[in-house]
Amino acid sequence: MSYLKYGYALLCAMFLLGSPLVGWADDAAPEGEPQLELAEGESADVSTEANYEIDALSTDENDPVTALKEQVNNAAIAGHNGWMLICCALVLFMTAPGLALFYGGLVRKKNVVSVLMQCLFLMGLMSVVWAVCGFSLAFGGNGVDNWFIGNGEFLFMEGLAMEGGSLSYNEELAVSDLTFALFQGMFFIITPALICGAFAERMKFSTMAVFSVVWGLLVYCPICHWVWDGGILAHGGKVAWAGGAMDFAGGTVVHISSGISALVACVLIGKRMGFGSEPMPPHNLTYTVLGAAMLWVGWFGFNAGSAVASNDSATMAFAVTHLSAAAGVVGWTLFEWAVHKKPTALGAASGAVAGLVCITPAAGFVQPMPSILMGFIAGVLCFFAVTTMKSKLGYDDSLDAFGVHGIGGTIGAILTGVFASSEVSPGYSGLIDGNAEAIIGQVVSVIVTVVYAGVLSLVILKILDKTMGLRVDEESETRGLDLSEHGEEGYIWL
Repeated sequence: MSYLKYGYALLCAMFLLGSPLVGWADDAAPEGEPQLELAEGESADVSTEANYEIDALSTDENDPVTALKEQVNNAAIAGHNGWMLICCALVLFMTAPGLALFYGGLVRKKNVVSVLMQCLFLMGLMSVVWAVCGFSLAFGGNGVDNWFIGNGEFLFMEGLAMEGGSLSYNEELAVSDLTFALFQGMFFIITPALICGAFAERMKFSTMAVFSVVWGLLVYCPICHWVWDGGILAHGGKVAWAGGAMDFAGGTVVHISSGISALVACVLIGKRMGFGSEPMPPHNLTYTVLGAAMLWVGWFGFNAGSAVASNDSATMAFAVTHLSAAAGVVGWTLFEWAVHKKPTALGAASGAVAGLVCITPAAGFVQPMPSILMGFIAGVLCFFAVTTMKSKLGYDDSLDAFGVHGIGGTIGAILTGVFASSEVSPGYSGLIDGNAEAIIGQVVSVIVTVVYAGVLSLVILKILDKTMGLRVDEESETRGLDLSEHGEEGYIWL
């Protein structure tokens, strides 16, 4: 051990003596190297052009800190894009199998294929329309220069395709433009599919397809442009009416617009044959409950994905979405139990959807505890909307598209003006933060959406009724749309 001590001491001595010698060697000019003669006023510290290029290269491209920052940024972008692609899949999952099973179980067995076909076909049709022109009409330009509807900036996906192996990125988003377009396209698919619940079991398939495309372009795209592209309903926008709407994931754009259009459609097309005199119970509640569960799961992509990044806002939206749905189940079931003396699976499934609809506009603006209250209120009020109100008014909203989405979306929009908190999203505050004007903005946005969607839907349906006809004939309706419209049956007993 003594030898080791002596060895360590020798190494330390060599280090202490060697350090100043190295410094002296660096300062001294090498032997035989010619000394440069400097011009008057020229500094000896001036680097040559070659050295300057090396130094600049080292600073900008080869610097470890710069390279590390670039790697971290690329990893973050990849993470955001990955999360948003998952959300795209979740929202598409909501249409089919989610909504398809939820609606399919509620109709009579002779119409189950027609409902499944409507959802599946709209997944294809509306995707193509969105790619060709829908995205451009909803998000082209901005709401100030193009106040009514978007321009042709993205027609035929112009500017969204890859160039040189890379996608384009908007500085305001953490994901590529194509990722954002895909995500918004999933909303464009499910919104007209929601309307199908109001006229289920009696509308022509061909007319349904044309109506969905025209409605999507003339109703959905303008409202989307107004709310999410800086238009007349954009919160805090330059041209916003009454301060605009706080709509995080589609309370006005998706649910109120589809809900009021569903009401117009079911009233105009008329009641189902035998409605009110013949029993029309759901033919398969198993489908409906499983469909509701799928909608619940898919809704996390719908709401949390609207943060358009994998961040704290997405986490909060995820949490309040779940809690509101849970409270919706409890609210609807308890009041149904009290009124009808029995809690039902259909009621629990409907309550979950009501809670999900209600929290959609508020998902990025409210705290967890208010979301529970919102879901509970929506569950209770939507229960009375689809039972007492529908019964007294006498309209045949087959699958309660208006009662759940129209009423639930309206409740959610107004309550967003009450519970929005700047602690969740700076710049967005409601009544609990002392901003009573927020409620005015929410009410105005609801009124504008209801009037515009209702009037345009009426005009579109009237024109289609005169040209194509809205409703199948009595024989086809009696046989069921599965056979009369598609030549298929959902159940074949051998």
